[in-house]
This record gives sequence, structure tokens and C-alpha cells, in this order.
Amino acid sequence: MIASMARWIAAVMCLPAVLFFSGCGRSNILLLGRVEAQVGNHRVIVTDCYRFSVSPPGQTADGGYRFTPCADADVRIEPSGLAVNGISYGTVGPGDDILVDHGKVSVHRRGTAP
Repeated sequence: MIASMARWIAAVMCLPAVLFFSGCGRSNILLLGRVEAQVGNHRVIVTDCYRFSVSPPGQTADGGYRFTPCADADVRIEPSGLAVNGISYGTVGPGDDILVDHGKVSVHRRGTAP
């Protein structure tokens, strides 16, 4: 009786951790607030984004892409260039990585890690 009660208590105590980390993965690390997605040819990483689920990137009518993992991170990769939260950051090369780190945007040329 005591052993089964101890197992039940352990299971109840572990449940919050299981639920919290179930949202974690390569593309969504809740504990660090880091979201990563492949957007076209680009790897886009957004920090300070604490979400349990993230909508996947989508393709726009003009042939570009839009990724909005958080309310305050709207990443658009258009034929005319990169725009984050309505601010243009110029053109990006094929395969360049994009990092939106607490609102600061940086582009890492292909072959370098953000």
C-alpha cells in the first residue's frame, strides 16, 4: 500500500516536468525561449519566444516566406530582402541564417553558425 502510494506521488510530482518539456525539441526550447525553423533556404532562430506551439512558416503570394513564431517577431523573407517587424534589413543570400535575438537582427552568411 505504501509503495503504490509513493509511486502515485512520484508520478504526480513528475507530471508538470513532463508537460513542460513535451514542448521542447530542436525547433522549440521552452526553457531558453528559443524557437528555430527552416524558412525556405534559411534557418531562422528567434529568442525570447516562450510558446508551447509555434505555427510553421508559410509561403507568401510574391514567392517569399513569413514566419511569426511570437507576437513580437514577424520575420519576412521576400524577393526584395529581409524584413523583421516591418523593418527592412536588406537582402539575404541563399542559405544565410537569420537570428532574431531579443529584437536584435543579425544575418550569418552560409557556413557560419549564429
